[in-house]
Amino acid sequence: MSEILSMDMLESYPPVRAEELDRLWKQELEASDYKIIALDDDPTGVQTVHDVSVYTGWDVESIRQGFHEENRLFYILTNSRGFTEKRTIEIHKEIVKNICAVAKEEKQKFMIISRSDSTLRGHYPAETNVIREALKEEAAIQVDGEILCPFFREGGRFTINDVHYVKYGDELVPSGETEFARDKTFGYRASDLKEYIEEKTKGQYQAKDVISVSIEDLRKLNIDGIKAQLMAVSDFQKIIVNAAGDGDVRAFSIALYRAVKNGKQFLFRTAAAFVREAGGIESRELLTKREVVPVQRENGGMVIVGSHTAKTTEQLEELLSLEDTVGIHFHSALVLNREAFEEEIMRIHQEIRRVLPEGKCAVVYTDRNVLSLENDTEEEALLRSVRISDAVQSFVRDLDVRPGFLLAKGGITSSDIGTKGLGVKRATVMGQIYPGVPVWKTGSESKFPDMAYVIFPGNVGGKLALKQVVAILNG
Repeated sequence: MSEILSMDMLESYPPVRAEELDRLWKQELEASDYKIIALDDDPTGVQTVHDVSVYTGWDVESIRQGFHEENRLFYILTNSRGFTEKRTIEIHKEIVKNICAVAKEEKQKFMIISRSDSTLRGHYPAETNVIREALKEEAAIQVDGEILCPFFREGGRFTINDVHYVKYGDELVPSGETEFARDKTFGYRASDLKEYIEEKTKGQYQAKDVISVSIEDLRKLNIDGIKAQLMAVSDFQKIIVNAAGDGDVRAFSIALYRAVKNGKQFLFRTAAAFVREAGGIESRELLTKREVVPVQRENGGMVIVGSHTAKTTEQLEELLSLEDTVGIHFHSALVLNREAFEEEIMRIHQEIRRVLPEGKCAVVYTDRNVLSLENDTEEEALLRSVRISDAVQSFVRDLDVRPGFLLAKGGITSSDIGTKGLGVKRATVMGQIYPGVPVWKTGSESKFPDMAYVIFPGNVGGKLALKQVVAILNG
């Protein structure tokens, strides 16, 4: 079992040579002609980038539009963390087939990043396995290695000596000992990423065979040494990137581009920080209220909370203490009684219509406990989940007034509201209103065009974070 560390230990590493690092990074980016496609398993993955597109569909035309953009990077929202493994395999086959078709038509080289949770939840290794197989089948691309980089500074996720940590207060707790590792669907035990890989692949890839890129080499800018590690991999070998700061990921991306230039092919299972560095996105300041809500509206804002994590529940309690917020508890467990559930949905609609015109913020939240039944089946649980999700997104879809702002808390919740409630086909990521909290600008096709839609991940921020963001939006 890995030990808990103090946040102070992050300062024990020597600082990176920033000017040289930036010069080398920009040099490699300018020399590369690859298009980067991030397949995002929920909409929170854009939490480190700005001025890039997110497509909510993966049809050929949407992918072609992404390839035609000047940006080297675009996202496809798969929302696969809310799917069964069977369904996620099906859609990834389809996505890769369409990407390969467009790439061939455009004569464009590309790299695919499987962007997922910084606390290691999601369909791993199923997603990258099927991407690898589909690339070989559709484009005869042989992937040499898979790179894992779950580091995400804004969310307090660090990988040190191959162990992945989650920040709690002033401590770094091994990820395998957190509530995230106990996830009912995507749980795991190992905090050491080498052991995590062996655990998740059921021994197909052994911990002893995993290559580790050290923070020491990254801080020394030992680019040639890291490149040599990458050039040595074959047969989908796994590579771990340790990281205690954004510069570590930037340094790694330099070595990566050099290895790719020399003919190596990689797939990536990473958190949001890696996408920013590999995609050549410079950091920017947090968004201001004026940027997010440029026109003051008479109607109040709307917050929808679906995430069940303890962190979210704590944040919700703090939010409801904010002046001019009205809590609207959606008793989602009533899904077990069809008639009562329909009545509950109607009640929530009426409450929202009452609160918004008063200029107050309507905070709609589901039950705080996951509904668990004895002798439950995966199929029945999924059907219930879909019914609850359909109800939640209808609270936006059926709105007849435009709220002053819209914020959704939780990955699956924010995806359903964005795609089904708002009807977004393509959005632009404006930036972040709080570290790790992205804001979409909705497209002209959506229910509320050019609206700033705030996507608040379930696992980001301290207990006051949600309250602070809503306070900014309320102005």
